[in-house]
Amino acid sequence: MLAQDPAEADNFRSTVLIAVDAAARSRTGEPSPTAAAMVGKITAALDAVDSAAGPDRPELQQILEEFVESGITGITLRVRDEHGEWIGSAGVAELGGTAKPPVDGHVRIGSNTKTFTATLVLALVAEGGIDLDTRAADYLPEFDLDPRITVRMLLQHNSGVFNFTGEYYPDGTMVPGIPATTSGKEWVDNRFHTYRPEELARLALSKPARFEPGTDWSYSNTNYVLARLLIEKVTGHSVAAEMQRLIIGPLGLSGTVVPSTRTEIPEPHAHAYFRYEDDGVEQTVDVTRHNPSWISSGGDMISTTQDLQTFISALMSGKLLPAPLLAEMCNPHATPLPGMGYGLGVFVQDTASGGTVITHNGGAAGHAALMFSTPDGSKTLTAALNYVDDAALSLAVPFQQATQKLAETVF
Repeated sequence: MLAQDPAEADNFRSTVLIAVDAAARSRTGEPSPTAAAMVGKITAALDAVDSAAGPDRPELQQILEEFVESGITGITLRVRDEHGEWIGSAGVAELGGTAKPPVDGHVRIGSNTKTFTATLVLALVAEGGIDLDTRAADYLPEFDLDPRITVRMLLQHNSGVFNFTGEYYPDGTMVPGIPATTSGKEWVDNRFHTYRPEELARLALSKPARFEPGTDWSYSNTNYVLARLLIEKVTGHSVAAEMQRLIIGPLGLSGTVVPSTRTEIPEPHAHAYFRYEDDGVEQTVDVTRHNPSWISSGGDMISTTQDLQTFISALMSGKLLPAPLLAEMCNPHATPLPGMGYGLGVFVQDTASGGTVITHNGGAAGHAALMFSTPDGSKTLTAALNYVDDAALSLAVPFQQATQKLAETVF
């Protein structure tokens, strides 16, 4: 089989999916269940063709097997580079099953949501609706924000605001927030509860700040809930509507969803699990369905490896933002993480060969996604994972080790 030019393949894919979506929409503008199923089948078929035409990469398949050996239930990987596009998978889509994870299944992408949200803010900056160095309190006067906090500080995690999912300190102490996944059974019992973004923000702002604005760096989901509220205040529209207008629609991201409080995840998808103790007995429950409002714009979005690849490549190649704003996005602030700085919604990571990759990874209660790109968008790595999560984050270390090896191999 002749390998297809990646750009041509993407154009064909986008044209087919947009045509199907447009033809099958109801008068309300929402896709019907039949249309959604059709799009899923066409995407799977296109992915099968892509996979069949891709190069042989046994070293990548080996790393996927190592992910599974470390305890990950299943993983699907998509790599696009000078050799073409390679798609592989390992493990299973469901505990007790034998089927592999779907080639381009939907997955909760966790903190990759932050990259989408930061891109949306910067797109609004380009339109003139937001200024990066204006005080966030000027846009959100109804919240008791420190007047020194700017929009830029929210996107770069150096505002100092308390993390509503819990704040961890270097001495090992932890100040709890809402019942997040680190709460174990309490999160499981509350996983269909609805949290309003305003509620999460006010809870966080009622706690002492971690540091004075602009004096340090600390990862806080609250920053991105405030960014969401700011987007909605400035535009008068929901973050989902603005994401559709400026990112999802223009890029034809047919598998990407801003779910708000919706508990379902579109088919096809692998299953996510959570392990906890109940009266001394270990329980494992399927948490594929849950209300993602507990994490809000800190990590609530759903996507696919294909859409993540399209998004990060378009972003880095300058298709979504003017060059000066893209440069600001990728200008890193120092972090405690070795070889990693944080820009505006992206990590800027040094590679072993002396280069740089732009990345953001994320986990969301038994689902996770990886997203890496060279600064010009020419080489990308995206992955979807399903696993058994727990309050102790038992898989964190092997997950990070395998991810690092995967990134080093590709980049």
